[in-house]
Amino acid sequence: MIRRGWDAIARWRDARMGEEGDLWHRALVDPTFLRVVGPVRGRRILDLGCGNGYLTRRWARAGARSVVGVDASRASIALARGREKARPSGARFLRCDSTRLTGIPDGSVDLVASNMALMDLEDAAGSIREVARVLSPTGRFVFSICHPCFDLDDRSMWVVERQLYREQVWRKVSNYREERSVEVPWKISESDWGYTLTYHRTLATWVRYLRAAGLVVVRMEEPAPLPEVVRKSPQGRFLLEIPLHLVVEAVPLRLAGAARATGPQLRARGSRTSGRTSRAAARRSGSRGRMRGTGSARRGPTTGS
Repeated sequence: MIRRGWDAIARWRDARMGEEGDLWHRALVDPTFLRVVGPVRGRRILDLGCGNGYLTRRWARAGARSVVGVDASRASIALARGREKARPSGARFLRCDSTRLTGIPDGSVDLVASNMALMDLEDAAGSIREVARVLSPTGRFVFSICHPCFDLDDRSMWVVERQLYREQVWRKVSNYREERSVEVPWKISESDWGYTLTYHRTLATWVRYLRAAGLVVVRMEEPAPLPEVVRKSPQGRFLLEIPLHLVVEAVPLRLAGAARATGPQLRARGSRTSGRTSRAAARRSGSRGRMRGTGSARRGPTTGS
C-alpha cells in the first residue's frame, strides 16, 4: 500500500515520536535544537510545523507564558489535540498554512521554533516572511533543517573506504546548486510505504530568504550524535565526522544592528577595565612578566530507528 502526504502517515509518525521524539530526534537533533532555544519560562512561543506537538507540550510544561503549535496537517493537529486532552499542558494547537498564520497578531511572539519542518514547505520564503511578521521586535527564530550542504535527498550518500587498517568516511554530494523537490520514502511496514515532499535549497538561498524577511543569522550549530545514536543507528559513527542537520538562530535585522552598535563600545570598556586590573595585579605580585549507501536523514531514518 502507498500513502502520500503527511496526513496519510500522521498516525504512524505519532506512534514513532510519542512524547520524547524518536531516536533521531531525541539523541541527535533535539539536544542541540533545545540548547539553542534556551530557557522558555515566561516566553510566548509559536511551534511552526509542530507535528504531534511533543515539543509544544514540553515548552508549555517548562513554564512558557503561552505556546501555540501550528501545522498544515489536519491529522497531525487532531493527534496533537488528542494528546493534549489526555494530559493537559496548556498548549494550544491550530491547523493553518505556515504562510498565513491566521489568528497570530503582528509582533505577538517572543520565539518562533521550527524543528525539522522548513525544508518540507513548498513556500519556505513565504513562511519565513510570516515568521518575521509575528515576531516581536526582540524576538528570535530558531529552526532546524536537513543540512543543505550534506543532505541533498537522493543526491548525497555515505562512502566508506578501507585501506589496510584505516577507514575513511566521506559524504558524497552531487548537483548541490540544483534546487528541486523530491519524494521522500518512509517504510511504514513490510508492505506499506509513505511518501512526502521535501525541497532542497542551497545554504545561500536560506540566508536570502531570511534577509528578505528582515532577519539575520546570529548563530548556527551542526548537531552531533549522542552515544545512543552511535550505538543504534547504522549512520551513527559517520555522524561523528559529518553533520546531516543544521540549527539556525535568526533575529530581526534592527535588533542585530543595535547589538553591533553597542558591542564595540562594551568590548572597549571591558578591555580598558581588564587592562587596569591586570596591571594592578602585576604590581601587587611584582611580576614582569568502499561501502556505499544513501543516508538522507530528513526527519530521521525512514526505516526503523
